Amino acid sequence: MPDIQPHLFVIFGATGDLTKRKLIPALYHLMQDEDVAQHCYVLGTARSNWSDERFREAARDALREKGHSEEAVSEWCARNLFYQCLGAEGDDYGGLRDRIEQLERHLDLPGNRAFYLSLPPRIYGPAIEGLGNAGLNTSPGWTRIVVEKPFGDDLDSAQALNEQVHTHFDEDQVYRIDHYLGKETVQNLMAFRFGNALFESLWNREHIDRVEITVSESLGVGGRGGYYDQSGHVRDMVQNHLTQLLTLVAMEPPASMDADAIRDEKVKVLRATRQPDPETDVVLGQYEAGTVNGEPVPGYRGEPDVPEDSGTETFAALRLDVANWRWQGVPFFLRAGKRLPRKLTQIAVRFQSAPVSLFQADGAPCVPQTANCEAPPNELLITLQPDEGFDLRFEVKAPGSSENGTMTLETQHLSFSYEDAFGPVPDAYETLLRDIIVGDPTLFVRGDEVEASWQLYAPILEADAPAHAYEAGTWGPDAVDRLLPSWSSTGRVRPARASAGADMQ
Repeated sequence: MPDIQPHLFVIFGATGDLTKRKLIPALYHLMQDEDVAQHCYVLGTARSNWSDERFREAARDALREKGHSEEAVSEWCARNLFYQCLGAEGDDYGGLRDRIEQLERHLDLPGNRAFYLSLPPRIYGPAIEGLGNAGLNTSPGWTRIVVEKPFGDDLDSAQALNEQVHTHFDEDQVYRIDHYLGKETVQNLMAFRFGNALFESLWNREHIDRVEITVSESLGVGGRGGYYDQSGHVRDMVQNHLTQLLTLVAMEPPASMDADAIRDEKVKVLRATRQPDPETDVVLGQYEAGTVNGEPVPGYRGEPDVPEDSGTETFAALRLDVANWRWQGVPFFLRAGKRLPRKLTQIAVRFQSAPVSLFQADGAPCVPQTANCEAPPNELLITLQPDEGFDLRFEVKAPGSSENGTMTLETQHLSFSYEDAFGPVPDAYETLLRDIIVGDPTLFVRGDEVEASWQLYAPILEADAPAHAYEAGTWGPDAVDRLLPSWSSTGRVRPARASAGADMQ
């Protein structure tokens, strides 16, 4: 791991929810190493007229909620946290520049700076312009800028934002963050595929029947109704999170583990993927009132700040086809939605059945002339949350035998759990913040990748297709049956950690 160089980590939107929930805890965990703590200082900035001490108190409150020691937290906040008001209009970038330079002189820092835009998307452009016009796009050391998703809301806006960014920053300074890429299991997809000849040799159209990627949320839109109704689930989840998982599953082996070599292969997947037909390859849905985890919940149109006649989708299921040598003919099914039965992020790789089965479904010997013999397929489940790990399903003979020479077949599992093997896994933001600080862009999205992703989903965004109603607590609208029949009634979970009564396939 590269050494962490002395630097100033500047958080725009320092008074906001993301800073409290994710950024401050992640930075605190990183700086439990005393050497790291002596090299990383945090400057929060926002329009709120806070002082250093007010910012430190907010950070102490956030870390108390995480159960951290009061004494250690207070010491860290006093030593490492500072605040600068950006002005009521958010345009005092000259004042911000002066404070940065003053702190660097006081703390004997060499001018290394990371700017994290924890801001509403509409403010990305003005913030980038402000940094550039104030000369904060360059420094005596390195300068990096971090942009949260969504990066644009369609192809045109993404291209315009890329152009604006590149007016002031070089591409190698830009870190477009997608927190899914910081999850240990997502990163391990490459190790799993390219470090194990057993699986990589099977990872193609000759052996795989289909791939299903599911991101299921049991929560609704909560307090995000105003933002969400302008976005919808295709923009909010599919274009970024699910598409990143698709590229990692489908990519070719990179020439090296260099960041650009990996991102080149991801872009190739997107460019090889056919645009989905909104009429035949896509089903959208919107949740109505129902029951989730035994509790009644309102429908989407009953959520705060959501119009009563809103047609915005809270569920999206689609089929994609990657038209290259490896994947021709293998469908990739993507599903994501809110108010589904459980929280689950999972990739299911279903292998092809054996060409001839010796057993019927009930285990009796198969007579080809009189019986329809079909072997159950093997399946690999890669779970990202809630319990990171892998599960391989295969058929075995159950002990004992029945009459007439029949035998009972059962599906069994080879399972691996990250927590069981390594203990609690690091938070995704902790991983990504470290990568920003050391200058490793591997897990961040490149400009051409963002544009290729928006290009892929342009037909869906332009079609304005209707959203089918589905009851909260179900797996989406019945219309999803036309894509994949099992999806409307079932979900997968890793068997070793499934809750009682969970649907299994």
